[in-house]
Amino acid sequence: MYGWSGKIALIDLTRQKIDVQPLSPDICTRYLGGRGMGGLFLQPAATLDRDHPDVPVCLFTGPLTATSAPTSGRCHMVSISPLTGLMADASVGGKIGVQLKRAGWDGIVITGKSNTPVGIEISDSHISLVEAKILWGMTTDAVHQHLNPKKAGLACIGPAGENRVRFAAVITDRYHAAGRTGLGMCLGAKKLKYILVSGTGRTRVKDPELLKQARQDIIRVTAASPALMGRYGFSRMGTGAMYDLMDNRHMMPTDNFSATWYGSAKNLNAAAYARAYSPKNHGCRGCHILCKKIGTRTSAGTAMPEFETMSHFTALVGLQDIHLVTAANQRCNSLGMDTISAAVTLACFREITQKDFTPASLLALLDDIALDRGQGKALKKGAAAYAGSMGQPDAAMAVKGLELPAYDPRGAYGMALGFAMSTRGGCHLRAYPISHEILRKPVATDRFSFSGKARIIKIAEDSNAVVDSLIACKFIFFAAGLEEYAKVFSAVTGQDVTAQDLLAAGERIYYNERIINSCRGFDARHDDLPARFFTQPGTGASQIRVPPIDRADFLQAKAAYYSVRGLTQNGLPTRKKAEQLGVSWKSL
Repeated sequence: MYGWSGKIALIDLTRQKIDVQPLSPDICTRYLGGRGMGGLFLQPAATLDRDHPDVPVCLFTGPLTATSAPTSGRCHMVSISPLTGLMADASVGGKIGVQLKRAGWDGIVITGKSNTPVGIEISDSHISLVEAKILWGMTTDAVHQHLNPKKAGLACIGPAGENRVRFAAVITDRYHAAGRTGLGMCLGAKKLKYILVSGTGRTRVKDPELLKQARQDIIRVTAASPALMGRYGFSRMGTGAMYDLMDNRHMMPTDNFSATWYGSAKNLNAAAYARAYSPKNHGCRGCHILCKKIGTRTSAGTAMPEFETMSHFTALVGLQDIHLVTAANQRCNSLGMDTISAAVTLACFREITQKDFTPASLLALLDDIALDRGQGKALKKGAAAYAGSMGQPDAAMAVKGLELPAYDPRGAYGMALGFAMSTRGGCHLRAYPISHEILRKPVATDRFSFSGKARIIKIAEDSNAVVDSLIACKFIFFAAGLEEYAKVFSAVTGQDVTAQDLLAAGERIYYNERIINSCRGFDARHDDLPARFFTQPGTGASQIRVPPIDRADFLQAKAAYYSVRGLTQNGLPTRKKAEQLGVSWKSL
């Protein structure tokens, strides 16, 4: 096989047993890798309780991983979310994906639960379980320092994962997070502190010359993209480049999404961080965009916050201090918590208690959440659970239990539909309609209209399922497309495919996720938005009105989405459509 190694490791922590399972070429072609393969191995556990030890945590590379394909130095983690009950997954960068592939593995599937803290160490074909009691309780920074991985890839959890924070993250190689859905708690529940991987092999490529040409084509179109490589693009400013755009479009979530414009935003943008910290470029293995930024001044070696963190720890919680944002970002990463969910949960707390934060009180509350003490005991369950326990469920800005990122849906109706339909919950990355609604790529669409959005969202979801399975980075698709990556895939694997062939695989992968979620009790009732987006306007300006979303229009778009996705009008998958796509129903 080219592209794939053709084998995965099955690691049972309860029995302390490791097995090798071959992967057939047909399975690899149909599910690709990454998110697709993770969903395939998760489906048999779809009806299990989310805390059941037999629910797997899957870590998969893709056929492009450890090749020269642009932005392929990533991997994908998949399980059942302790926060939402949905399928949980995250694309994560760093070195661990490349090292896992070089070690000769397409992925690992971890089941069971250890009696004592352990780590998984992989060196080429050798896999061992290592006692990790001494590391239990350590922050992710301390684990990294203790293990000193050098060229190896390291994924680990912090105190938040150990203390069952439902939005705990897995931190890889210090600066990258598998966040959003509580994957850190998934590892913590299994008493798994870390995964350390090193490999010396290579990914077999069928046509190296064709891969070189396809790579050059992608590098060329990337260079012409202002959003990626321009003066104010991601390469220069990081994802914080979005901050001014959201401010300008009056869709920056403010005061727990009660407003959409923050008066102090002009002083809190990416340029302010550049002046304060003189950040240097950093990125995933093999990436030429390098959207991560690491401070060289004041907080040398400290990761600069991503856009969502910049926005949510200022406008959303009512604070105006970039140094606090940097500190909160560092605190969350070190403790092993998702910054988006943490900030939205704090904003919910602020609205319900009517208590404003100071920088000190906010950081203290982050510590309390991760360390399971004081008010953190209630907040560690996430915004939806906390608001429900306080008798104010409408104060939780979450969809299907997942806290919303820094894009107010009243300012972009494709984003509104994308939030509601996402198989991960309130996620902007499943369809990423900001691409066409705000950045106007590949074409501009009316952001205050649902017209055509159902089909656009469906196609974008399928496309991003491919991206997460190959694996590549979504950001490069501001410039490149599946046409370019079909050439890369063909060069690596030797399989002659088109963009439409890849898109068909993406549809299969996404439909499988709908099947998993339906097995877990999710239907059309859950494909919705918080009520305030339908009843309260955003904060407009003389030239920009941000009205409430029209409920009837939303429901019409939702029904249209179900139709193009091949679901019932109750949002459920059908056996006929599954058979058409070649998706199995093993769990039913």
